[in-house]
Amino acid sequence: MAGRRSHNNCKCRLRRANLILMTSELLTISEVRRRTQNGFLTARVHAQVESAAARATREGKPYCEISIADACDRMMLRVWDNHPDYKSCSALQDGDFIEIDGEFAQHQQFGLEAKSWKSRSLTSDEIANLLAGPPELRAKQSSDSAFIIQAVAAISDPRLRGICELFLKDFGERFRRTAAARNYHHARRGGLVEHTAQMMRVALALCPLYPQLNLDLLLAGILFHDSGKLWENHLPEDGFTMGFDERGELMGHISIGLELVNSLWRKLQVEENGRAWENLVPPSEDCRLHLLHLIASHHGDMQFGSPVYPKTPEAMTLHYIDNLDARLEMFAAGYLTAKPIAERIFDRVRPLPGNLVKSLEKFVTASSG
Repeated sequence: MAGRRSHNNCKCRLRRANLILMTSELLTISEVRRRTQNGFLTARVHAQVESAAARATREGKPYCEISIADACDRMMLRVWDNHPDYKSCSALQDGDFIEIDGEFAQHQQFGLEAKSWKSRSLTSDEIANLLAGPPELRAKQSSDSAFIIQAVAAISDPRLRGICELFLKDFGERFRRTAAARNYHHARRGGLVEHTAQMMRVALALCPLYPQLNLDLLLAGILFHDSGKLWENHLPEDGFTMGFDERGELMGHISIGLELVNSLWRKLQVEENGRAWENLVPPSEDCRLHLLHLIASHHGDMQFGSPVYPKTPEAMTLHYIDNLDARLEMFAAGYLTAKPIAERIFDRVRPLPGNLVKSLEKFVTASSG
């Protein structure tokens, strides 16, 4: 009887191994996370090692904890000492590129995890494809970048248009590789471009409804409000690991943004010849101060890091547009990644204030037969 049970167990393991071999599909970490909400999934994931560290349980059992990331998401692997790849995983270095091929599932305590998996190093072509990001994300970020350039070109005030164009010229490549945050929203390479473009779209839709708003100033403020994150949340060309920058740590992105605007403004005055701005209305110094105020006040409250409260309509508008886009992104990501706790209800995603509830479906007119 025991022999028959052992034989059946072997056959089950063999069937599962064949299933993995036959149906293994290359997916992003986000897609794996989404699909595993409905149960286990067999797939392949290409990712970069963010960190690899030796650990031990309270009982002293050794294991490796490996954080991996791709263009959109990250996850943690725990490799126990009895895993076939334990030795090779123990030798992994930060920045290595690997494939995880196996079975994925949602763990009640640890979230997304891999089971019954194997790993290998990626080829140079696979690394290049991984760094480029998924085609749909590349297309979206390319479209958003083009939209930002178009919106800046339409700014009427030559001083605000000039400083925005100078920023894109001097820092455009770095801008396109910067995340909007380390966590919570748009926390991926190019996320700041996505966040900035969507904020500009909201501003362009809102200003006709509130004609007292200065659209030129608002668009410039949106471009620069998180510009200091080019030093706080910048990602390299060859990876997805968001390092730490001394300037970002010592000053924070608001202070860096203020310094950046002042530096570019001085450079622009020299290049454009300050005399050309002498008779412009409003005065150039007023333009500069109002732009600085939008950056300084965009967190909305001193307890959240702004040195001043929003004191102009444009500053208040920017603050709410920023919050709106960030929080709607948190909802969208939360529906894909949060743990379902009841039908149409998901566990809380911080910093949102409570559990998530699925939106009411849009009304669809019945087609007439």
